Amino acid sequence: MAKVKVHVFLKPGVLDVQGKAVEGALHGLGWTGVDHARVGKLIEFDLDGVDDPAAEAKKMCETLLANTVIESYRIEIA
Repeated sequence: MAKVKVHVFLKPGVLDVQGKAVEGALHGLGWTGVDHARVGKLIEFDLDGVDDPAAEAKKMCETLLANTVIESYRIEIA
């Protein structure tokens, strides 16, 4: 069984409204050195019964987990 983590973020150049809100809030709380904050999502799951978990996770990302027009993703297998 493989432990899979998929990290999904907006691609560079795509406005990250949540990231800007987090950045503004951190500035307001005194962390003025924060810049270029990005908010993404982490999807974790166990995957069993496949020979190549990385390839299966990639298919999942391309099909459902990421909107590849505006998002990029990174897969970790443990």
